[in-house]
Amino acid sequence: MIKQLRSMIIMSAVILTGCSDSAESKKEIPYSGELNHVHGIGYAGNNGGLYFAAHAGMKIYREGSWFAISDDFFDYMGFNAIDQGFYTSGHPSADSTMPNPLGIQKSLDGGKSLEPIAFEGETDFHAMAVGYVSHDIFLLNPEANSELAAGFYKRTSTDDQWDAVNAAGLEGELSALALHPSDSNFVAAATSTGVYVSGDGGEQFDRITNEVARGTAVFFNETELYYASYEDSARLTKYTITTKKEEQVNLPNPTQDAVAFISQNPANKDEIGLYTLQGEVFLTQDNGGTWLPLLQEGKVD
Repeated sequence: MIKQLRSMIIMSAVILTGCSDSAESKKEIPYSGELNHVHGIGYAGNNGGLYFAAHAGMKIYREGSWFAISDDFFDYMGFNAIDQGFYTSGHPSADSTMPNPLGIQKSLDGGKSLEPIAFEGETDFHAMAVGYVSHDIFLLNPEANSELAAGFYKRTSTDDQWDAVNAAGLEGELSALALHPSDSNFVAAATSTGVYVSGDGGEQFDRITNEVARGTAVFFNETELYYASYEDSARLTKYTITTKKEEQVNLPNPTQDAVAFISQNPANKDEIGLYTLQGEVFLTQDNGGTWLPLLQEGKVD
């Protein structure tokens, strides 16, 4: 069941209608309604709030209220928040003039506009990680395009060259990637066979979970890796990079669901947002002591 739910969340790619490409015409507006098929979450830098990248446009939770970007029905995939905005991939809406798929795009205005980075009209990247501060990119290219063969690649923010990565030791069906905010030697991956960490830029990965755990989500801050896994129940673990010490974080409904995406507020480390495999959203402001559900039957009030 967990595998099927994960596949539904990550692999869905629905193209909807009704979007304008003009940044001037887009603005942030109050939102109520459904929030589902989310493909990534994160605190998008100067824009504030927790962003939810879905196949029906970007949704934002900020200080107890929900917002959306007007006329935005893009199908966002491979979403990564950065200190100035976010990087994403996916598909434009049917009436958009932008190439489909989007390749890699960047937004520095909270999603009102997108700036092309690479592979427009060629590739939809589901598995992509971007350094929150460095803006370096680590990704899995699903199939050959005009520049890259299928496989793992990395690129620094100061160089437009893509370097192939061995990813030795990484096994299983890939669910998620994470890149350290500022030191791109550290990469994490969640797969069907566990959670893996690399300290050499992805050349070699080592599993940090036991043999029966399934990895579902990974997130780096400057000193720690938060990773989610599932065995007989869901777990959220805080892993200190330098000491490899682990600490369990309490979860809501650990036996009934599992974590699909994790994000920590860089301005308040006690605040963590979760999106689950069954489409629930939870927020803690005391590092997991208590969790506030943000949806009612899958809807935003």
